[in-house]
Parts: sequence; C-alpha cells; structure tokens
Amino acid sequence: MWCRLVRNLTAGAGLALLSTVAPQAAKAYQVDCAILLCLAGGWPASAECAHARAVFIRRITPWPIEPPLQIWRCPLGVSERAPLQSTAPKIWEGSNQIGQTLGQVILARVVEGGADIDISGLEFDFVRSIRVWDVRYYSHRERGRDDDCSESYNMRLGTYGTQGEFGWQRTTPAAAPQWALPTRRCSSSNWRRGVGVEWEDHEGNQGYEWVAY
Repeated sequence: MWCRLVRNLTAGAGLALLSTVAPQAAKAYQVDCAILLCLAGGWPASAECAHARAVFIRRITPWPIEPPLQIWRCPLGVSERAPLQSTAPKIWEGSNQIGQTLGQVILARVVEGGADIDISGLEFDFVRSIRVWDVRYYSHRERGRDDDCSESYNMRLGTYGTQGEFGWQRTTPAAAPQWALPTRRCSSSNWRRGVGVEWEDHEGNQGYEWVAY
C-alpha cells in the first residue's frame, strides 16, 4: 500500500493527499509524515508541503543542527484492525481528484532511531539520498612568509542508513558537492562556513538548500 501511495503521489494525482486532508486529521498529522510524502513527490505545491519543507530546512539551520527528516516520528506501519483507543493514534486520510483513496490510517507505535516498517527497498532510496553537509570551517588561503597556500577545514557529513537512522561522519573538501564548496582555489577571500542539505525525490530529481552562518 505504501509503495502504491508514493507512486501515485509522485505521479501528481496525490496532491490532494495533503491539500484535502479532513479538518480533524489535518490538526493531528505528523510533520515528518508530511516531509516524507512531500519529499517523495518533489515538494508539490500545497500549504502542508510548504510547511513541511520549511521545517525540513529549519532543522539544519544552526543551532543545533538536527536530522531534517526524523522518520522515527512518523509511524508507517498500517494496522487496519487496530483499536481506535490505541495509544497516540496518527490518522491521515486523503483522496485524489478521481476519488481513489491515497491516504492510509496510520495506527502504530513510533520506534526510536528508525522506521517502524522495512524501508530497505529501492522505493525508499529517496530517504537515503538525503545528505547534510556541515561545513563548520573551510579556508584555502596564503599563509606564512612565503605565501604558501594552506587549506584547512572542519567538516562532517550526515547520512541516513538502511532503515532511516541518521548519523554523522567526518568528511573532506574533496567529497563535498560544488554547491557546498563552490571553489577550492587558494585566495584571500576563499572562506566558507555553513550547512546544507541535498536530496532526491522518488523519481531521482535532485535539489539542495544552503544556509550560511
């Protein structure tokens, strides 16, 4: 069901999933569920997706720097027979313009550190495409009496694992994309500090956002 939901969303028919959510359900939806769906669909135009994208970017805006998608806060497991008195039910239903149900009733517990269903399949590669580049300091300048060039940096990369768990690792300027480090040329003005996030939607379309600080 989830795979079909994502495919329909990315095909464009699922815009109503976020724009025609029932009023009571809209108040209860988890922002990370919205981030997940909107990211998969290429951030379609809707108030919910605009808010989801704003939260996605705000989380990487210092300080502190957080995982932009916290999938463990979006229960994905579906239990159609789950009792309505289940603790903290998360209900999100919607339908597209031709009346086909795209939403699903989500009644499942949140599992810290990763998704509560198996997301190791290719259809969830868009989650693992998210990368956070934290350039705490980068400089490539002339230093010393002989004007030798010196490149110094403090950088780390945040990535998602097979089940959506997030972790940091040290990285180098050579690994960074050009939008994060536009140039490594030695010059008096080559100094960089900021954090950025890049992603791909379900169809492989790429995007990024950079926040200097």
